[in-house]
Amino acid sequence: MDSIAACGDVNRNVTCTSNPSESPLHQQIYELSAKISEMCLPKTKAYYDIWIDDELLADRKAEEDPLYQERYLPRKMKIGIAIPPNNDVDVFINDIAVIAIIEHNKLIGYNIAAGGGMGATHGNEATYARLASLLGFVDTEEKLLKAVYEIITVQRDFGNRSDRKLSRLKYTIDRLGTDTYRKEVEKRCGFKLKPAKTFSFNQRKDRYGWVQNHEGKWFYTAFVEHGRVLDTEDYPLKSGLLAIAETGKANFRFTCNQNLILADIADEDKDEIDQLLHQYGISGCTEKSGAMRKNSVACVALNTCSLALAEAQRYLPTLISKIEPVLEKYGLLEEDITIRMTGCPNGCGRSPNAEIGLIGTAYGKYNLHIGGDRIGTRLNTRFRENLDEEGILSTLDDLFGIYVENRLPDETFGDFAFRYVQQN
Repeated sequence: MDSIAACGDVNRNVTCTSNPSESPLHQQIYELSAKISEMCLPKTKAYYDIWIDDELLADRKAEEDPLYQERYLPRKMKIGIAIPPNNDVDVFINDIAVIAIIEHNKLIGYNIAAGGGMGATHGNEATYARLASLLGFVDTEEKLLKAVYEIITVQRDFGNRSDRKLSRLKYTIDRLGTDTYRKEVEKRCGFKLKPAKTFSFNQRKDRYGWVQNHEGKWFYTAFVEHGRVLDTEDYPLKSGLLAIAETGKANFRFTCNQNLILADIADEDKDEIDQLLHQYGISGCTEKSGAMRKNSVACVALNTCSLALAEAQRYLPTLISKIEPVLEKYGLLEEDITIRMTGCPNGCGRSPNAEIGLIGTAYGKYNLHIGGDRIGTRLNTRFRENLDEEGILSTLDDLFGIYVENRLPDETFGDFAFRYVQQN
């Protein structure tokens, strides 16, 4: 990420797998994400103009911008790059999704998908969450950069500019059709996309604790509940991270699951960092937190976000504490069930893409969605509306009981819930 174009109708960000231990090819993929980000930056320097007392002291004229031209995009754009088998970046929720294809430990190219987005509007059935659709495969970095560029130009030229609620790329693809969109991209690229390669995700979570990469560097992923770094009476997380930062022996990486990776730690420095993790209770919190808690995501919601209708970040920890006895009742405490909460339907907490999604409708009220899969390739569906806490707990109690009685061998809760909704 960079501080230019963090907002506005441009590409907002490019996310890449956070933990270099995921693959020896991580550095290559990370450098590619930086190239994509650089390519998609607006070229204007207008923000460098300096005015004092109505006098222009430094004039930086806008440069020609062949990508955004004079009209920019109809709406924001987001790009994600995943390295299978871990979909830790939740790649398909992005406007443009790139999946690195690795065979025999060699990067052979990239699958490209487009049209993801989580936002919707209560009561407006024309709006909806959507996962990106596969467009095809390219076998070189040069072709990938060109394809990403032209996917953006097609959205620039064909996207809906009359209604911002219907202006994201997902609506353009559904209006034009995936095949039509792909053909327009291919025409502008000057080459055809090859059929998408087979790939497989087996998880969508962070690797908590210590891991070592192929270079011998150590990485510690700390559980930071919903990304809130602060000191409490019994858990000085903020002070502990400051103490680690002051050693100068660890870099910091943020993950798409709201956690923190202490990165690039030399073998000789690992014990010192580990001692600080224990001293401040960071490793203890990471080790003792339950599976559902570690697989939870929440947006900031009230009282930070002006769009919020309900709580999320401040409330979900409390709700999970009340769900955990229900999980224990059915022997499900160690199940990696994903639960996500957003304070409104705009999708920042990615609630539509979870096994259990809670979407705020009013203060203390949520729509309950179930049936998303664990690896991020299937959305959930609305199951109950406007539930309060008691309604959420009693409904989940019933569902967990039915799940334990009727699940298939190795069937996740999300897969069971999808099957259950389809049958009922």
